[in-house]
Amino acid sequence: MFKAVIAGYSRSPFTIAKKGDLIDVKPDELLSEVIKNLILKSKINKNDIEDVIIGCAFPEGEQGFNIGKIVTFLSNMNIKTAGTTINRWCGSSMEAIHIAAGKISMGAGKAFICGGVESMSRITAGFNPLPYPKLKDENHHLYFTMGITAENVAKKYKIERHAQQEFAIASHQKAYAAQSKGYFDNEITIINNCSKDGGIRPNSSQETLDALKLIFDKNGTVTAATSSPLTDGAATTLICEEQYAKDNNLDILGRIISTAVEGCDPDLMGLGPIGASRKALSRANLSIKDIDIVEINEAFASQSLACIKDLGIEDKKINLDGGAIALGHPLGATGARITGKAAELLRRENKKYALSTQCIGYGMGIATIIESIN
Repeated sequence: MFKAVIAGYSRSPFTIAKKGDLIDVKPDELLSEVIKNLILKSKINKNDIEDVIIGCAFPEGEQGFNIGKIVTFLSNMNIKTAGTTINRWCGSSMEAIHIAAGKISMGAGKAFICGGVESMSRITAGFNPLPYPKLKDENHHLYFTMGITAENVAKKYKIERHAQQEFAIASHQKAYAAQSKGYFDNEITIINNCSKDGGIRPNSSQETLDALKLIFDKNGTVTAATSSPLTDGAATTLICEEQYAKDNNLDILGRIISTAVEGCDPDLMGLGPIGASRKALSRANLSIKDIDIVEINEAFASQSLACIKDLGIEDKKINLDGGAIALGHPLGATGARITGKAAELLRRENKKYALSTQCIGYGMGIATIIESIN
């Protein structure tokens, strides 16, 4: 069987929607610049790219018209390179990676660009929401705001506000430390003179976070500070067949050895990584103790803490350079960011196995396990 490897990773800066430095950058332009940089720094022959698979949670408006194919023109790719747009909500770009890995295993292509984009300045919470009436009436919880599900998880796991804030503060501190050390420099594509993530707040403290109002439940524990912010951004990975990557002297970051998705209760959608990660671990014949690096999407502090506890992950392995609470969560792009990041961290930290995982709206989880080949 052919094996899939990650042979490149690039992303834009992640900036706060509606007020960040990328507010005036169109999503197709944002994504195409990241793709061009990925091709340039990976040194792949772009004529070899079979398909561009792009995740987008709200593929409408300026993010519509099959943005996966649109960006092939903006990136000056071969006319024979195909392009598609997929939607698994927050897990969209990780799903793009899974699709490419599956195609490679079947011999249906040697090289794919897999990523995602979301301009939440332009498309926030659905431009034209039209829920299915009967489903909405009978299962109204499906259309809950994601924040309510975070409150549900906090209550189920008895995660107090102070613990959530401590987790958020740590995310900002780790992100700031990584930014200060230049750890993001190689992965970030400069867009319109913007070269840094815009949401990192290293001076966050329990005192400053205590002053924030509750935003989803007046009797709850979740605030804006313990939630990932609305964000503009794009991220891409280069997924190749392993022997092709070796024959073409590409820089292999890691081998994809297992993938999984799994559904869960929509009321507790933040717990999706638990089932998906366990399934992926089982398929790789590994246990959580074998995993050295964990990139879990910090949709909310409450659900991150619940998943970490349930899976038994050691704190020292989690989101070494911070997570979405500090960096941001452009929905369609996050899966590619955390999977590319996990692969890069394997090399930087000289480790063997990494897990990237995230929760998904409507009650799902997705996970990828990567192995170092060095």
